[in-house]
Amino acid sequence: MARNRIREEEEAAIDMTPMLDIVFIMLIFFIVTTSFIKEAGIEVSKPNAANQIKFKNANIFIAVRDSGEVWMDKKRVDVERIKVNLEKLLTEQPTDVIFIQADKGAKHSVVVKVMDAIKEAGVDRISIAAAKG
Repeated sequence: MARNRIREEEEAAIDMTPMLDIVFIMLIFFIVTTSFIKEAGIEVSKPNAANQIKFKNANIFIAVRDSGEVWMDKKRVDVERIKVNLEKLLTEQPTDVIFIQADKGAKHSVVVKVMDAIKEAGVDRISIAAAKG
């Protein structure tokens, strides 16, 4: 009678190892396939535009304030340092398009300098963010 009891208890146990393996593999899959967005870190008042195109692979944003400040990856950056910072971001997360979020009152010369730095970093596609208007 005691032997039957021991066998019943052994048969009722569920091995959790395969389920934990599957959960761990799924976790690794989601971590690897997740894309991280490098936002500028500030809000700007974008100009209105009638036509807009939304890009699915929006990864790196550079913001230009009306005061001439340039922000990227949630840090203020000098215009001369944009190329170096952008090259570092591109090695971490390659992309074919960079987004500029320029304020309505941003100086044209600063935006052009930012665009030149992006071109020097090796990215040919630049998109200017705008609000629906």
